[in-house]
Amino acid sequence: MPTQIPSIGERFPEITVATTHGPMKLPNDLRGKWFILFSHPADFTPVCTTEFVAFAKRYSDFKKLGVELIGLSVDSVYSHIKWVEWIKEKLGVEIPFPIIADPRGEVASKLGLLHAQSSTHTVRAVIVVDPRGIVRAVLFYPQEIGRNLDEILRLVKALQASDKHGVALPANWPKNELVGDRAIVPPPSTVEEARERIGKYECFDWWFCHREIPEEDVKDAREFMERLCK
Repeated sequence: MPTQIPSIGERFPEITVATTHGPMKLPNDLRGKWFILFSHPADFTPVCTTEFVAFAKRYSDFKKLGVELIGLSVDSVYSHIKWVEWIKEKLGVEIPFPIIADPRGEVASKLGLLHAQSSTHTVRAVIVVDPRGIVRAVLFYPQEIGRNLDEILRLVKALQASDKHGVALPANWPKNELVGDRAIVPPPSTVEEARERIGKYECFDWWFCHREIPEEDVKDAREFMERLCK
């Protein structure tokens, strides 16, 4: 029986996988690094092909954020290799990241990524894992709709900024309608702290305060957001 997809806050389950770049042990082989495991329904399908091209064209952006990419579908390693060759030959794009081969569906089943209507197709999912091996975000998309890669980049940048500064980040950050590129200060834990916040930060009220974070932690997210809005 398929298991549930790892929940946010849980450790990514330990699995050994075969990939187009050789065997890997996850998350141990990527300990100390962010990584994104993303599944696609099948090789040699139009929407998935557009996604792989989009991931490849943004590979340098992901690497700049210290993020490794790993694809996954219930296709064989031979199918993956031929598909990657086809993309390079026909579209002029090289796929630089490994793709997990899972023809028996064992990895997809363990991660809860098999499609409800078909045990031969993987769902279109994104799992973001931090350097400690903890799942930080999970995204699902329907088979007929491709992912927006700039939003995934923005999400990772936001998670990294949140961790670095101990803050939360608002809707549409860094172009929020209320606070712009500023960060939300975590809620107070005592009555005294609540009283002090109004003078310490800019606030709408003691429970809704915000502050600046360094431009270096906003710049990339602003670029990703601008591309999203084009």
